[in-house]
Parts: sequence; C-alpha cells; structure tokens
Amino acid sequence: MAEGGVNVALGNVDPQDNWEVHFKDTITGGGWINNQKLVEILVKEGAERIFDLEEYGAVFDRTSEGKIAQRPFGKQSYRRTCYASDRTGHEFMATLTEEVRRRDIDVMEEVFVTNLLLANGRVAGAFGIDYKTSDFLLLKSKATVLAAGGTGRIYKFTSNAAQDTGDGYAMAYRAGASLIDMEMFQFHPTGMLVPESARGILVTEAVRGEGGILMNKDNERFMKRYDPNLELAARDVVARSIATEVLEGRGTPHGGVYLSVAHVDPHVIETRLKTMLTQFLDTGVDIRKEPMEVAPTAHHLMGGLFVDEDAATDLKGLWAAGEVAGGIQGGNRLGGNALLDTQVFGKRAGENAAKCAKSNGHVSLDRKDVEKEAKHIKSFIERRKGVRPVQIKTRLAELMWNKVGIFRNRDELQEAVL
Repeated sequence: MAEGGVNVALGNVDPQDNWEVHFKDTITGGGWINNQKLVEILVKEGAERIFDLEEYGAVFDRTSEGKIAQRPFGKQSYRRTCYASDRTGHEFMATLTEEVRRRDIDVMEEVFVTNLLLANGRVAGAFGIDYKTSDFLLLKSKATVLAAGGTGRIYKFTSNAAQDTGDGYAMAYRAGASLIDMEMFQFHPTGMLVPESARGILVTEAVRGEGGILMNKDNERFMKRYDPNLELAARDVVARSIATEVLEGRGTPHGGVYLSVAHVDPHVIETRLKTMLTQFLDTGVDIRKEPMEVAPTAHHLMGGLFVDEDAATDLKGLWAAGEVAGGIQGGNRLGGNALLDTQVFGKRAGENAAKCAKSNGHVSLDRKDVEKEAKHIKSFIERRKGVRPVQIKTRLAELMWNKVGIFRNRDELQEAVL
C-alpha cells in the first residue's frame, strides 16, 4: 500500500544528510512525543535493512552514478526518501515474499486470528479461522510477533486496506498489553475524491515530492499562507490546511482541492509516478495535462502497543512491529518512515522472539479458554437476530469521520463517546 518511498539517510543525493539529521526531523515532525530511544534505533539501523532488501533482490531507482536514488518528502531537511518509482511498498512485498519462499518458511494463507491465548500470564498461542475451510485453528507458540497493521477502516474515508480494522490492537489489549498514543491518528493530505467509489484511495506524497502543487478553486497556491515549506510541509500541517480551505469555502465542487503536476516533464511522471498516472487514467483524468482533485484521508495510527528497544511488549511472550507498535512516530509520522519501521523493528522483533523460542518450551493452553473463544465465534455465525455487525461498523466509521477527524473539540468528542 505504501507507494512513495522509504527514508534512509544514505546521503546519495545530498551528502550532508546523516542519521542525526534524520533523527531530528523525525522528533520535530512527531511533536517531540516520540520515544527517542526507538527513533535512534530506527535512523541508525535503517541503511543496513535497505541493503538487506537489495541483497534479497529489491530493485530501487538509481542515480546516474548507480547509487540508490532519493527524492524529497515532507518535513525532511534533505532528499532521503529511497524509492522504486511510486510502487515502493509493492517492491518490498514482492522481495520479502520471494525470500520467504526461498527459505521454505511455512505460510498459512487466508487465516484470520481472532484472539491471543494466555498460559501462566504469557502469550502461548492464538485462535484462528481458516477462510478456505471455515475450520477453527489452534496455534501454539513459544513466542509470538504481532504485525497486524493499522486501523484506518474505523473511518469512513481511508487509504487503508479492507482488513485494517484494528484487530491487532484489540486482541493485544484484551490479553493485557499496554497501548500508547492512541489518539494520534494521521490524515494523509491527499486521497482521491472522485469518483465516490475511489474516495480515500491514496495519492502518494511522491506526487508532491516530484513537484506537485496544491491549488484551491481560485487556482491559488494556498500553502503559501500556511507553511514556508509549501506542499512539503509536515503531513498534519498540509492536511489541516486543505481542510481549512474547504471549510472556508475555497474548496473544489466535490469538497477538496486541486493537486497538479501538469507543469512537470511528462517523462518524469511516466517513470517516477507510473502508478498514479494509471490510477487517474482509469477515472478519465490524465495527470500529465490536468489536475487531480484530492482531499485528506485517514491513513496511519502513530499509537499502538507499547514496545521497548527489543520490540517486546509489556506482555510476556509478545513482540510487535510495524504500525501496530506505538511510540516511534510520535504525534505525526514523516512520510517514508513507516516502511523503515517495518524493516528495522521487524528484524528486531523476529530475532528476539526467536531467541525466546529457543530457550522456552511450549506451555499447555487451558482447554476452557479455547472452548470459550470457539463458542464466542460461533455465536456470530449462528445467530439469526439482532443488529448485523456491518451496520455497527458503518455507523462507527461515520461517527469517527464526523466527530473524531482532523479538527477535534470537546463537544464532538463527548458526542462520539456517548
């Protein structure tokens, strides 16, 4: 799902860049509430993780000297975002999937985990459903890594995949893990606006990184009023600025703003923004010649499970990595830091969980806990009366979008709670 790139202070384009500058950008962008120990690990170990991916076969765009190319991204002092056109996340996925196959690692496709199971106060397994057979599954584990992604689907309009409904946070919380910074939700400034069926689909920050400009209905480059960094200000700043333009009556007919790269060399668009070009051509818009219509979309939860430097939660036997883990991004994530987070803390979580597994045996699960979870899941499948879960989900998404959005106030938050 991530398109624009991954931040690593390689200094390939701007030699003065280094991990210390990346650290400062991340902390200031996060409003100084990041866990600084975790941020230091993130920016120091990032380069090695990108080189790991290259060794596995990942193909990044290159400079004329053959080095990994780097583009500008919001709230960053230098050009440090490494990329593979505008499909960087896809390149990560394809590369890692091939490496999993090469190592002959077992993968259980289409399994939905509903709950973590405890024994003697530690995570000792999980309960799941096999989508293909509808069978219940009991998964025993010596150590467990949770990498369940985010929860954008609690909002009506989101860039997130359909399965990003926050189950990872919920099952860990029910099991006893601590959550932090859960109010810190990021709204990406640019999601698709039309057609309605595409509302919320991500328009990558790479569009602005490659020279895209934002304009209101009067063709005014309005970011001049809000931040000297213009379109490459921090994501929270750009999202609030767009929302303000719309609220004050300067939005487009569909309630957004215009994002244009029509002034950019068409070859740059065709090579560095291939996905965006195709995405909008499918809706009848040629971004080489005409502007896109965009609006903020729910994108990333900076909060999540409390983790330490080893990516361990405060619940024994459980590690966490990626968006489900909190504390790294602070109050606002820099674009390009999330992919780096998955690689740096994914490795730490995996290695430390493996060490734990080698020194511990399986623990017997309580049969009553397993039967209780099976009965709970069956109750959803077998019941014929009452409110359908999808109705509750739809109401929640509407409520969150209307009352717990980009701008928040006490009265609307209290309405949401009640």
